[in-house]
Amino acid sequence: MNEDTFSFEPVRPRPVTGTGTAVLGVVVPIPEPWSQLFVDWRAKVGDPQAGSVPPHVTLLPPTEVPAGDRAAISRHLAEVARAHPPFDMHLSGTGTFAPVSSVVFVAVARGIGNCELIANDVRRGPLTRSLAYPYHPHVTVAHDVAADMLELAYCGLADLSAEFRVQHFTEFEQTPDGSWAVAAEYPLTGPPH
Repeated sequence: MNEDTFSFEPVRPRPVTGTGTAVLGVVVPIPEPWSQLFVDWRAKVGDPQAGSVPPHVTLLPPTEVPAGDRAAISRHLAEVARAHPPFDMHLSGTGTFAPVSSVVFVAVARGIGNCELIANDVRRGPLTRSLAYPYHPHVTVAHDVAADMLELAYCGLADLSAEFRVQHFTEFEQTPDGSWAVAAEYPLTGPPH
């Protein structure tokens, strides 16, 4: 699994109370009608994650945390959300991480700085972690599929333009069967930057 990619894969069973660990991720969700468009494209190119990973811009990649830290993490994420205002996002055109990774994505044309600031703040305190690659906000539309399908996604979405207001970010938790469930949403209520 690419560290910046939410994937549907079984994880080892873990207790749901007090002990053990949880795997969390934090994202900017993509609203409709764009969300369904990205799901449809992932399915069209044969991406096995099409129906199990909601379209998003990652702020915190899947991160294993002690289950006992959940309350502190929730407080931390609420503080981060209170420090950042809502912002406009514009998704436009496609890009790829090839040859490093077999990924085609839709690029964030507006809102990059907002995502960077929020992601940096999220990855502090109880969620402190480093990244293997520099942070690059994007929406994955094809991952680990055949080269011709990567090309289809790259060309097929090259002219895409989607604009929307980001009002919150979402915390996901990976369930024991490997799927992702919404744990909480955090409204962005901070003063304008």
